Amino acid sequence: MEKYNILIVEDHALTRFALLTSLKEENITNKIFEAENAVNAYKILAENKIDLVLMDLGLPVVDGVRASFEIKSKYPDIKIIVITSHNNEEEIEGCLDAGINAYCSKDIKPEKLIELIKDVMEGSLWYDPAASKILMKKTSKINKNEEQENQNKYNLTTKEMRVLFLLAEGNSNLEIARKMNISINTTKVHMCSILQKLSVDDRTQAAIKAIRENLT
Repeated sequence: MEKYNILIVEDHALTRFALLTSLKEENITNKIFEAENAVNAYKILAENKIDLVLMDLGLPVVDGVRASFEIKSKYPDIKIIVITSHNNEEEIEGCLDAGINAYCSKDIKPEKLIELIKDVMEGSLWYDPAASKILMKKTSKINKNEEQENQNKYNLTTKEMRVLFLLAEGNSNLEIARKMNISINTTKVHMCSILQKLSVDDRTQAAIKAIRENLT
């Protein structure tokens, strides 16, 4: 199993300890680094090869949204998972614009976090249900004419639109197949067609494009 260098950016010592303990119990880490603020995180990133950052939003001086934006701007290959107790619409949109790879609540179960880390390192994008609802609610405010224009723009079929909607919510191919009552192979066919029509390379880019352009 591949192992990763992970940086925990969290100002609360108890939370850092809990995350550190959860990571050490699994065989997915090479080295684990800790930073209590963004400034310390920048120093660690400059001196070490980091694969993944677990980012808190409520950091002192430089908040997690800004820190995520700066890290992604300088180190685009580094994955970022935001772990927060916040569900503020502005912060969620800021995280999306920063290009984070996942957004989850601090009450996430350790085993779920480990699975999420593995998925993110393989290229997945994931927002927890509460954050997804806020993004989808914002998306739904566009008028029907704009919605129809966007749909026709890429010639997506009704089923492809449904697949894209579920993808933007953070569902895996298997979860999409189950919710649409179709086979996993059919789901993959729809996904390939969506990627081609949207002119993107992977699921993450498709989900981001769907949300940013109000396609779902």
